[in-house]
Amino acid sequence: MQLESCAISDDYGCPIFLYCGHFSALGWHVKILFCTLNSHKVDMSNLLGGQIGLNDFIFAHKKGRPKEVEIVKSEDALGLTITDNGAGYAFIKRIKSGSVIDRIPHIQIGDHIEKLDGINVVGKRHYEVARMLKDIPTGSTFTIRLVEPMKSGFQGIAPRKGTAGSKPGKQGYGSGKETLRFKANGNAAIEDEHDDATQSGIDAINSLLDSFMGINDSELATQIWELGNNKINSMDFAEAIDASDLEAFGFTDDFIIELWGAITDARHGRYKR
Repeated sequence: MQLESCAISDDYGCPIFLYCGHFSALGWHVKILFCTLNSHKVDMSNLLGGQIGLNDFIFAHKKGRPKEVEIVKSEDALGLTITDNGAGYAFIKRIKSGSVIDRIPHIQIGDHIEKLDGINVVGKRHYEVARMLKDIPTGSTFTIRLVEPMKSGFQGIAPRKGTAGSKPGKQGYGSGKETLRFKANGNAAIEDEHDDATQSGIDAINSLLDSFMGINDSELATQIWELGNNKINSMDFAEAIDASDLEAFGFTDDFIIELWGAITDARHGRYKR
């Protein structure tokens, strides 16, 4: 996309405008991982920031497969340089040759750091994520959840239908419903991202978001599900909402009860898929 062909807003001051404004017309701005200027390659030195010219080309890189990697911090320094795009996403900018991370081929430059040992780091600046990694004790094992940029060309295309001998209705590799998990011993497995109950709950929450707030956002619905799935009552769920970044939405008590009802209904298998 070239800015010369787009309307420019006086409100532009950060890349969030470009992510959520220009690309919303395409219907997939929530799937954008990051944008690069004047290069289609995953090059973090060309990451879209606050400086942009009218003749610059913007290349959007969509979210690819999530992956979880178990890492033994065998040295004080992991060998990572982290950057962020100003829109709440931290990325791997450089990997030092011969470092702990360099010895793990599954971790690549351009990967978005989403969670550290289950703690969501979306919204944190790069130096905050770097500090969290530095504070992990040497010799301990931790899990990092990454989202890789979608590969270009035909690498991201999955079969329309299952191959001969596959189970009917079974989604193929590349469906986006799996997470690639790597253990510290080198073993790897592709695991289903959501079971039927979880997916039913997320769908029901998304439907409530759409009905009550006019928002259709599966990622937000997933976050709400994860906050409530391990809670035993609606009060604990409400406290979890208030203690999270979702508190900014100002959900009413009635709406939280509706969300809690969707969670418990999904737990008990009341939704038919």
